[in-house]
Amino acid sequence: MNIILLGPPGAGKGTQAALIEDKFGMVQLSTGDILRAAVKEGSEVGKMAQDIMSSGKLFPDELMAQILGEHIDKLDADVGIIFDGFPRTQNQASLLDILLSERNRTLDHVIEIAVDEDALVDRITGRYTCGNCNEGYHDRHKLPKVEGVCDICGNREFKRRPDDNEETVRTRMEEYRGKTAPILPIYEERSIVSRVDGMAAIDDVSNAIADLLT
Repeated sequence: MNIILLGPPGAGKGTQAALIEDKFGMVQLSTGDILRAAVKEGSEVGKMAQDIMSSGKLFPDELMAQILGEHIDKLDADVGIIFDGFPRTQNQASLLDILLSERNRTLDHVIEIAVDEDALVDRITGRYTCGNCNEGYHDRHKLPKVEGVCDICGNREFKRRPDDNEETVRTRMEEYRGKTAPILPIYEERSIVSRVDGMAAIDDVSNAIADLLT
């Protein structure tokens, strides 16, 4: 089984992908994680990615597809894949079709994690993490049990991502609507698109996705 998880940044794709991996024995291929790991390792692809991103250019679709193909080739043929972060455009959707076809794989589900923009802004702008163990917190929804002290490791230093601000979130939402949402009709024509409520509790979202995959 091969699936795509769609949704704007902050919708919970990474969290749900990890839960799907555990439940179904699938493997998540996140383009962001793959590129960050390549940069950290200093591989040829990593150096190329670093140069491209440092110059402010977009990573070429064809090169990203090639990298994904190499990762797919390392998996057993019967291992399902969760695509996270690819495709994001119509061109990438076409490249993914080619990738899968060349490996005798089919795309079984496209699951959009639907969110409310204002609620998503609240979710993202309020989140922060422990500076030591990275345990996640939120200004309104999940405060430490003891103010200023991490529940897990007792650390007193916390951090926020610099791009977790309202302007950035709304810009990402606009970009998602403009670039990624238009690929949905491609998959709707194949009757493989489903939507789940991304504003529900994490377990509820996970159960809704599991129902679709079983």
